[in-house]
Amino acid sequence: MIKKIKKSISRFLINHIFLGTRYFGIKSVLLRFSGYKIGKNTKIVGPINYGNAIKFNIGDNCWIGKNISFDGNGIVNIENNVDIGPNCVINTGGHEIGTSNHRAGKGLSNTITIKNGVWIGTNCIIINNSTIENGSVVGAGAVVIGDVSCNTLVAGVPAKIKKKYDF
Repeated sequence: MIKKIKKSISRFLINHIFLGTRYFGIKSVLLRFSGYKIGKNTKIVGPINYGNAIKFNIGDNCWIGKNISFDGNGIVNIENNVDIGPNCVINTGGHEIGTSNHRAGKGLSNTITIKNGVWIGTNCIIINNSTIENGSVVGAGAVVIGDVSCNTLVAGVPAKIKKKYDF
């Protein structure tokens, strides 16, 4: 119960008092106070939307744009030097396909991993048990429904490889 209260207080302060591109240190402290791992020099713009059931860890030197949503009851691991644009949704929940009487069958709890050096453009959605490998770029508006290889640019709905980087 105390953990939920800590998360609620922190969420309120981050989303209503310490908004925008200021107070980065305070926002990180508040999220750590709530039990989340937030790395050094990580900047979270806010508001940040997350439920009490979600677990997320954010590494060092990351930029998390405004209006990010961590949805579901799974785990989000964001490694180091990751930039995420505004209005992105990272959803760890899902369902198995059920019978014709109720297609949203048994609930699933997924893990999403965003590895080092990734850049995620604005308005992206990342779902399922997706892993976005090192040095990749997810183009604005993309919907990632599976793994993204190292050093690739993906875009579209669903996200498909558009380019491979060799640097």
